[in-house]
Amino acid sequence: MSEGRADYASTRERRLGAWVASVEEESPAWEAGIEAGMRIDRVNGIVPRDLIDWRWHADGDQCDLVVFDPRDNSQNECTLFREPGEDWGIDFTDVLFDGIRTCVNACKFCFMRMLPEGSRSSLTLRDDDYRLSFLQGNFVTLTNVTDEDVERIIECRLEPMNVSLHAVSADVRRSLIGPHAGRGIEALERLLAAGIEVHAQIVLCPGINDGPELERTLGWIEAREGITSLAVVPLGYTKYSKSFSRSFSDDQEASRSVVRQIEPYQRRAREKTGHTRFQLSDEFYVDADLPVPAAATYDGYPQFYDGIGMLRSFLDEAAVASRERADELARVGQALLAQSLRVVLVCGEAAEKTIQSFCSLFPQGLVSTRAIRNDYFGGDVNVTGLIVSCDLLAQLESDLAGQLVVLPEVMFNFDKVTLDGDTQARIIQELGSRGAKVVVSQTTPNAILDAIEESASAR
Repeated sequence: MSEGRADYASTRERRLGAWVASVEEESPAWEAGIEAGMRIDRVNGIVPRDLIDWRWHADGDQCDLVVFDPRDNSQNECTLFREPGEDWGIDFTDVLFDGIRTCVNACKFCFMRMLPEGSRSSLTLRDDDYRLSFLQGNFVTLTNVTDEDVERIIECRLEPMNVSLHAVSADVRRSLIGPHAGRGIEALERLLAAGIEVHAQIVLCPGINDGPELERTLGWIEAREGITSLAVVPLGYTKYSKSFSRSFSDDQEASRSVVRQIEPYQRRAREKTGHTRFQLSDEFYVDADLPVPAAATYDGYPQFYDGIGMLRSFLDEAAVASRERADELARVGQALLAQSLRVVLVCGEAAEKTIQSFCSLFPQGLVSTRAIRNDYFGGDVNVTGLIVSCDLLAQLESDLAGQLVVLPEVMFNFDKVTLDGDTQARIIQELGSRGAKVVVSQTTPNAILDAIEESASAR
């Protein structure tokens, strides 16, 4: 399928400080007179660095604040009180108040190093912030953490930590990551020794950290039970890459070899703990032309948004919908036929075969997929989340009369902007000028069905 939508390459201006985005009515903050646009400068005497500090130091039934009001540049003190279980009622504009920590590495496989020239600067911001690992599930290398950072993770129990491991041999790590690679292993060992749960990731690069090196890394992980899940994902490269021109998507047998290599570790983990633990991304099964594993092997999908189990989840949800929403499917099909309306589900090439399982729930020809070839990035980029406007508009027909085009929400960031800088509103307007009805939907069977049903019933 594709990645879950994330706030990638935000076009919003980032401001330092704990700026208030909104205040819930009748909440303690609202009662104290705090409003959107103000800034929390101190919480119980501490200058908050991030949302973690806010939650940690405001964890009680009373909270003393220093609040900055930009309307008159004043600082005002106030005390908030709350009942047990009540929220303070404040949402912030960002989860990081002191700025984002950027990457100190030179990873060969870094996608941001494979972008077209002239990409907007927000696309090339390489974050590697342990706080975003805890707060948003980002993967971090731990190569830029200080000893104080490690102690904070341990003291505040910031777990699970999502850690990019890639390899364990020192020379391979330096080759892949750069001169700071050793610090990442050192910090990771300290976290594991302190009992911090870790979800790990390996970006597998042909001829570098696969084969014997992958075997060493798998064994290292197997011996460390604090790593409760491992995602092995294949290198993805664009036509702008200076280091790679092939990956597992180009070699079916190589993909099958990786599947076979990891199977003994999965089997031993299930026998010992009841959990599969070692997980391959969906791309490996697509590239190897093998069926994706059953849902039970995904351990509740702890790394779903790293592309682990998305295809299985989609297939299973479609199967359930075919049984439990059969009457709705029939009604929607009739409504589409009555309006002579055909549905086009936009997706990436990697997801097309799986999404066709949903199309088959409707009368033949009523609902179909339209896989968008990624010419913008090129290489082996084929996931739905990286579809860009220029490819979409170039490949969809100029005459879309009688068609309902379902755009995947995941191709837009939270600002509703694509990776090539176009807006959702302009794309919808352009497709509308070609005669299409357009709706944006999450890429799950139930969400797509709901979107089609709503559009088909609208007059």
